[in-house]
Amino acid sequence: MKSDFFRVAAVSPKVNVADCEFNTLQIIDVCNRLYEQNVRFAVFPEMSVTGYTCADLFHSTTILDAACRSLVKIAKETAFWKGMTVIVGAPLRTESGLANCGVAIANGEILFAVPKTYIPNYNEFYERRWWHPVSGLEEVTIGEQTITIAHNQTVNHDGVKIAIEICEDLWAPVPPSTDDALNGAQIIVNLSASNDLIGKYEYLTRLITQQSSRCLAAYVYASAGFGESSTDLVFDGKTIIAENGKILAANQRFSIEENIAIADIDVANLNHDRLHNTSFSQCIKNEALYYNLMDYGIETEDAEEGTLLRPIDPHPFVPADKGDRDARCREIIAIQSLGLARRLEATHCKRLVIGISGGLDSTLALLVAVNTFDLLHRDRADIIGVTMPGFGTTDRTYNNALTLMTTLGITQREISVVPAVKQHFSDIGHDADIHDVTYENAQARYRTMLLMDIANKEGGMVLGTGDLSELALGWATYNGDHMSMYGVNAGVPKTLVRHLVGWYASQTDNADTAAALRDVLDTPISPELLPADKEGKIAQKTEDLVGPYELHDFFLYRFIRFGERPKKIYRLARQAFDGVYDDATIRRWLREFFRRFFAQQFKRSCLPDGPKVGSVCLSPRGDWRMPSDASSALWLKEIDEL
Repeated sequence: MKSDFFRVAAVSPKVNVADCEFNTLQIIDVCNRLYEQNVRFAVFPEMSVTGYTCADLFHSTTILDAACRSLVKIAKETAFWKGMTVIVGAPLRTESGLANCGVAIANGEILFAVPKTYIPNYNEFYERRWWHPVSGLEEVTIGEQTITIAHNQTVNHDGVKIAIEICEDLWAPVPPSTDDALNGAQIIVNLSASNDLIGKYEYLTRLITQQSSRCLAAYVYASAGFGESSTDLVFDGKTIIAENGKILAANQRFSIEENIAIADIDVANLNHDRLHNTSFSQCIKNEALYYNLMDYGIETEDAEEGTLLRPIDPHPFVPADKGDRDARCREIIAIQSLGLARRLEATHCKRLVIGISGGLDSTLALLVAVNTFDLLHRDRADIIGVTMPGFGTTDRTYNNALTLMTTLGITQREISVVPAVKQHFSDIGHDADIHDVTYENAQARYRTMLLMDIANKEGGMVLGTGDLSELALGWATYNGDHMSMYGVNAGVPKTLVRHLVGWYASQTDNADTAAALRDVLDTPISPELLPADKEGKIAQKTEDLVGPYELHDFFLYRFIRFGERPKKIYRLARQAFDGVYDDATIRRWLREFFRRFFAQQFKRSCLPDGPKVGSVCLSPRGDWRMPSDASSALWLKEIDEL
């Protein structure tokens, strides 16, 4: 496979019913333009050469001969579109009758034809009046070429396999594309003539996304549009491209012009998921689907790596739509709360102990704790919040911590760590004026010790606050804030923590709580382990030290979810954050991400229990298992060569 990405197009051209010459010119005109856009695979609707609504005219030799001449003409044109394959719909005469076919054409030749498997004969469809099913393999002559008509034929573009099904095939209980995918096809195309009805588009979209998800494939759908007969039906010209359960591109329906959807399919990610998903390979074995696929090889010319025609979400953990985002926040807090509730009941803990710093992570953990106690109908006073001011604590975070504990009705305690840490410095012979890692970690570890001992004394458990992004970067003090008895935020990335806190602020009826939560959101992220500046403000800002969390969360998602290499992540990040970060900044923090991710695995290898909430998780007992001494050399070398 020459590239991770493969550009495809779904086209619904204007048609004249039974006017093959007009329709052919429309197809050629569109293909000329698509070729200039580096499209490598273009799919047209069912019966796109003749028009779908010809009805009994399909029994006319005149139109059948004209359709064959059109295929020959399109084939001649494809000689100029090197490496581009066109799939059109046409009627073909076979020994067993007339077949409704998707015809593959490339490099000046008609390659093969795939017949429609399921021929509908209900409601507005009575296709068996014209079409006959094709079983086995048949041959037909078109112009000077003899081609095969059979199922299980694919076009192979340098390892990218594309299979064909037609309209009703998708609606069947077991679509032919299921078998095609199990036999290696990463892209399924559907030539359709689906008329429009109220609610049908939404249902069809769900069918397409579900089939692409189940098959771990891309699905390219092109349906008949303006120009088809409106005697009884209307065709709105649907073009849809989906990839593994997500819509990449779709046209605006009900246009009197041609409709085109273009997208870059990430074939590498599809291959990754098929490799990773053991159920997929097991299904191949269970179904024993090792029938003989006929591959027709097409060489694809190398294309320049320009802007990808697919959405690249800069914040993959955070839904862009507010309604979806609110639903996600509600569900995550429910998952966290239910997990914590089960742990509290299983351990028979009387109380819950949590360190409250006034920062984002401890605030989210506190909100989850409160929600959990309400779920269990337990007194919030049994949540013991402990604020532990240190050398870097500012008035802002300190006051927010006190306000949240007061307004949420939990028990609050305050223990300064300064005297004890100073004594500790004296005991180990450390100069308190040297603000190094010893200076910082001594505070973090002492705070953890306080929480653990309070939990022992109160018959409780310590609730961890560290989030997924910090675990990825190792931004936690080993056996300090790294440790707890249940890490409720372990599956939540930093970019999502912010939205969860904001969502809770929008839901609460307590104005003081909401105000404190909004101020927490506006506070720079910091461990507050170094002294404040001369104005009493936070001097130690995490993102100045390790980089922007939105970049690291992007890197984390692409690396863990799809196993992508640095070169690809860099390309995607440049597009996703265009105008936000320059190339040098992205490269700098990409290198820092991989350096830290590999070096800090030892902290993840001994994580406390905590609930998984999304598709990316770093639990050593579940999703991510990695040697603590693995080398990062290959990844860093690739970044240095960018």
